[in-house]
Amino acid sequence: MTQQQNTPTFLFENQAYELGYKRVVGLDEAGRGPLAGPVVAAACYIKPGVVIKGINDSKQLDPSKRREICDLLIHHPAVMYGIGVVDASVIDRTNILQATMQAMLIAISNLSIQADYLLIDGNCFPKTSLPGLTLVKGDERSFSIAAASIIAKEKRDDIMNEYHKKWPTHGFDFNKGYATREHILAVKTYGITPVHRLTFEPIRSLVKR
Repeated sequence: MTQQQNTPTFLFENQAYELGYKRVVGLDEAGRGPLAGPVVAAACYIKPGVVIKGINDSKQLDPSKRREICDLLIHHPAVMYGIGVVDASVIDRTNILQATMQAMLIAISNLSIQADYLLIDGNCFPKTSLPGLTLVKGDERSFSIAAASIIAKEKRDDIMNEYHKKWPTHGFDFNKGYATREHILAVKTYGITPVHRLTFEPIRSLVKR
């Protein structure tokens, strides 16, 4: 028996608005697990009462549909978003959790509005004075977080596609920096690139050889 997929709603946003908050923003990230490339966070505000069809956890959407919905979101007059990018060198210098929190803070700062309440995917809250709520699997539960997950994923994919032009041997356009067999073979054959995460295995062990 398959588990039913949750569909994101405005439940948590509406609860915040009922408490008197005016600008509820969802946040999610893409790229915590790859061996290469940045972690990218998106902060997304959707004007109350606006429903955009097709929004779901980015992992549940096929690539063409996800791109279509991302384009709709970033050009929609009732949607405002900010992007935060933290590259591999910072991830190595700190750690992926701290880099993710930093990317979220950058995304919040890049919003054209001042958020007053945050809905964060996961169980860690960035260091900010803003109030908010963490939601495990928030991209399946909150409409704003799901929208942010789509934007973050697409923006990160765009970055990895640009990296592919610089290092075509590593297949970043396909693997997006994740640990596919072909990616690891490329590292063994052609070496690491400046966008690889040196503290992530198996890159760390390969560098030490």
